[in-house]
Order: sequence, then C-alpha cells, then structure tokens
Amino acid sequence: MPFSSSCSKVSMVLVVSLFVTSLMAMAASAGNFFQDFDVTFGDERVKILNGGQLLTLNLDKASGSGFKSKNEYLFGRIDMQIKLVSGNSAGTVTAYYLSSEGPTHDEIDFEFLGNLSGDPYTLHTNVFSQGKGNREQQFHLWFDPTRAFHTYSIVWNSQRIIFLVDNIPIRVFHNLETIGVPFPKSQPMRIYSSLWNADDWATRGGLVKTDWTQAPFTASYRNFQASTTSTNSLTEQSAWQNQGLDAAGRNRLRWVQQKFMIYNYCSDLKRFPQGLPAECRQSRF
Repeated sequence: MPFSSSCSKVSMVLVVSLFVTSLMAMAASAGNFFQDFDVTFGDERVKILNGGQLLTLNLDKASGSGFKSKNEYLFGRIDMQIKLVSGNSAGTVTAYYLSSEGPTHDEIDFEFLGNLSGDPYTLHTNVFSQGKGNREQQFHLWFDPTRAFHTYSIVWNSQRIIFLVDNIPIRVFHNLETIGVPFPKSQPMRIYSSLWNADDWATRGGLVKTDWTQAPFTASYRNFQASTTSTNSLTEQSAWQNQGLDAAGRNRLRWVQQKFMIYNYCSDLKRFPQGLPAECRQSRF
C-alpha cells in the first residue's frame, strides 16, 4: 500500500475517533434535570419535561418551588438558560445562585425581581463570603427576559467571580484578600434556584403586591452546563480557571454598567458613612 494512502486512512480514522470522542464528551457533560437536581420545595410545582431537558418552577398563593444541584462545586463555570415569569410578575422573585451552608456560608447570587407588565425586571446580584454579603449591584436588562431563554453564567476561579448575561460580563468581583477582603475559595457550593413570593420588598420596596389572579407564575430552565475540574479536559479547565476580561470584555462591562446599572453599593455613601468597603476603593475591571 502506498505510504500516502496509508497515512490518509490513518488520518481519517483519527478524525472519526476524535469526532466520536467529542460527541461522547458532549453527551456526558450535557445537563439533565432528572440526573443533576433535586426538588427542594414545592413538590408538583416543579415539573421536569422533555426527558430531563426542561424544568419549570411554579408559584401559586399556597407555595413557591425550588431545586438544587446534587453535586457541589469548588470553582468552575455554571451556565443556565432561563425564561422568566411573563406579564405582571410584581412581587415575585426568581433566584438562581451558588451557595454553601452554615452561618459562615459563601454565596454568589442572581435574583430577578418581578415588576408590573411593561416595566423592566431588576437583576439583583450579590456576593457573600464567610457569611457576609452587602455587596449588591442591580441592573435592568437590555432585552425582555420573559420572551425567550437567555443564558446566565457565573465564572468562579481563584482570582475573580464574573457574572455574565448571554456571555456579556455585567459584574466582576476580584479576589482582594491581600487588602483584607474575604473571597469565596474554600467552601464547595451547590446550585440553587427558586421562584417565590416576596411582595413585602421585591417590587418598589414592597409597594406593589403580587396579583394572585395572574397565578400560577412560571419560570423555565434549560441547557444547564457545569464546567469544573471533574467534568472538563485540561484545555477546557484553563479557559475558566484563568478567565478574566480582555479589552473587548472590559468595554462590554463598562457599557452595561454605564447604561443599565441602577444600584451599586460602592456608590452608596449614605449606607457607608464610615467609608466605603475596601474593595470599592480599587478601580479595576
């Protein structure tokens, strides 16, 4: 057999083998709500559909609902596509976050605060370390999050935490332990999500109450993905283990924070009359 023909056949076998391996890896890492999550409350108000590819949470006057991951994660990238409660969602909160347990827990939060029809959702973010939070930043989104699924991601490595919406960074919380700011780095966290009534505070400080004639309220989830040291190749791990923001990412972050941020604890001088938290004095993207 000619050498070139032999090489061509070997190359073809390698390509096919790599393709099959890639498909197997994708299948192994694809999220399935039956396999990856447990119901935390709400019983039949949590519905898993399409063979585990879609999950819905429902809220009625009797109860909300929620779920949590079976696995814990210490660093990684977490992606979830969510379609939020449509119509008059005032008083409702859809929470999606990472958290450990106990009084000194760590937590990384997305919370979506509902509003009257036609008014924008408020996206509330926070970071807890060793039981201490009070690091709120809030945003309006540049799209209607109830009309279609959008991807909400958390990148968590030893240097920083990045909050992303449709892969656009909206917030970065840096590891500033060198100046005494605690950073989540030693407590594995589970993924939690819930849909619940919080009309005592969620919409306009509690002035607008939940309209129960609109119930049940529904939030939908799909395309969960957890990229961690246990699920990824070394190449894939390095993508999130060292992920920061390049020049384009910093520009997108500035765009979001200048046009869509509606609250930043680092600008709230009345809240911190003794001086802003240490991390607020670091001008870093």
